[in-house]
Amino acid sequence: MSSGRRVSKTSLGKFEAKESMSQINVTPLVDVVLVLLIIFMVVTPMLQRGVPVNLPVTAQPIPTPDTDKQLQISVKSDNSVYVGPLVIRKDELGTVLEDIYSRTPDREIAVKGDRAVLYREIIDVMKACRQAGFQNIGLITQPASQPASEV
Repeated sequence: MSSGRRVSKTSLGKFEAKESMSQINVTPLVDVVLVLLIIFMVVTPMLQRGVPVNLPVTAQPIPTPDTDKQLQISVKSDNSVYVGPLVIRKDELGTVLEDIYSRTPDREIAVKGDRAVLYREIIDVMKACRQAGFQNIGLITQPASQPASEV
């Protein structure tokens, strides 16, 4: 028995029976945003150049731009010396700096000394820089207007 109505066996008929969803599914968006937040939370501390030290405070430091040509040498409160992010022995500092100077003689040196370090330790680092051939050497300090914290 056939009725007057014809039944379609195509896949188009399946779509006609369902209602379309009119709301945006935000779950994938929330997942992506949370992943990006976690990535930024992990990467942000790594953006700080050099090793964190408790810098001495000065009234009016002369600001200089932080460039890729700048090499930061840090002296922490325990007198450990870092060239960039790498810790080195103090007796190796001269040879490491000479090697860097042979590859990039126009490099700027920025010395970050902890405020607890004796002045002669910073002078020894600056002297090693001069003996290696570097001429553009500066000290990094913290302005008095900022709160004293690790930079």
